[in-house]
Amino acid sequence: MIATLILGALPLAIWLHMVFGRGMFWRARERDDRDEPAAPARWPSVTAVVPARDEADVIVRSIGGLLAQDYPGSFRVILVDDQSADGTAEAAREAARALGAEDRLTVMGGQPLPAGWTGKLWAVSQGVERASADAPDYLLLTDADIGHAPDNLRHLAARAEAGGYGLVSLMAKLSCANAAERFLIPAFVYFFQMLYPFAAVNRATSKVAAAAGGCMLARREALAAAGGIAAIRHEIIDDCALGRRMKAQGPIWLGLTERAVSLRPYDSVAEIGRMVSRSAYAQLGYSPIVLAGVVVGMVLTYIAPPAAAIFGTGWLRAMGVGAWALMAISFLPMARFYRVSPLWGLALPAIGGAYTGFTVQSAIQVWRGRGGMWKGRAQAQAGRA
Repeated sequence: MIATLILGALPLAIWLHMVFGRGMFWRARERDDRDEPAAPARWPSVTAVVPARDEADVIVRSIGGLLAQDYPGSFRVILVDDQSADGTAEAAREAARALGAEDRLTVMGGQPLPAGWTGKLWAVSQGVERASADAPDYLLLTDADIGHAPDNLRHLAARAEAGGYGLVSLMAKLSCANAAERFLIPAFVYFFQMLYPFAAVNRATSKVAAAAGGCMLARREALAAAGGIAAIRHEIIDDCALGRRMKAQGPIWLGLTERAVSLRPYDSVAEIGRMVSRSAYAQLGYSPIVLAGVVVGMVLTYIAPPAAAIFGTGWLRAMGVGAWALMAISFLPMARFYRVSPLWGLALPAIGGAYTGFTVQSAIQVWRGRGGMWKGRAQAQAGRA
């Protein structure tokens, strides 16, 4: 009886709650191509801040996409070259020259990283300080490996103005071309939505707050009132930390998009694992107790249903089949968004197992003093409690 409860009824209850009790997160309805607002009467001024460290392989497409925006208002771009050794700054300047837009691009060299800061946030902070001298209405905080469709900023600004949002962020569409990416990338976004249901993020009365760091349009005055980038200087999961601070200032909005896309492919499961493990243990507050709880929870949520469906009998099997079916059905909208087979939903137990392994790997890296590794810097220790 106890085994039936643990392997059958509890996972089924978990999935009933996931499907019907978390704001229908899995429907993936919060998208920037739905309920699009009208153009504002006045287009606000915007300055983009792009931190870059050894990004020569993607910076031409990234900066080129920004400088090619069909934005009707004032728009400038600041690239903060974080001590790159691969010619990132010159590649960006060349992109601007090719578009005849040298006057709209400022390339500034980043200063050495001070104690207590993560590298990206230090670069962003320097760019924000430079941009704020001209007092733009908004700051577009975007990564150097994000490509932007020509109309992206126009739609971002229109939504921010229409909704009175202090922060509008887009979950950039990640590369999903090879087998490893199809196996893990749609699930990455699915799990993010499970943790932070976008509908709750976008509801002013909800305490749930998050953001997607690849593409964030922040109202400059709201960012300053939230303490600026310095207020989150040690955070590994900096986008969600910024989302929490910005929501304390007023409403925010987060959605899926195809107008902002990642320019960086992932060639293997191991490479995706490294991306996830950089921040997974930080999400758990660097707590071994929480880690143990998460591992148990992942086993009950993802491994127990197929185990009960395959090896159980009677009611145990029926409940396992039901939980597995709910799991697979809830994955369908994300599979459709990423244009992968709906059968990947049936593989969620294996995918969940992989992400559990990445989370454990993240903890081990922190314990070994190599947590949050990015561009040669181990950054997780700065955020440890």
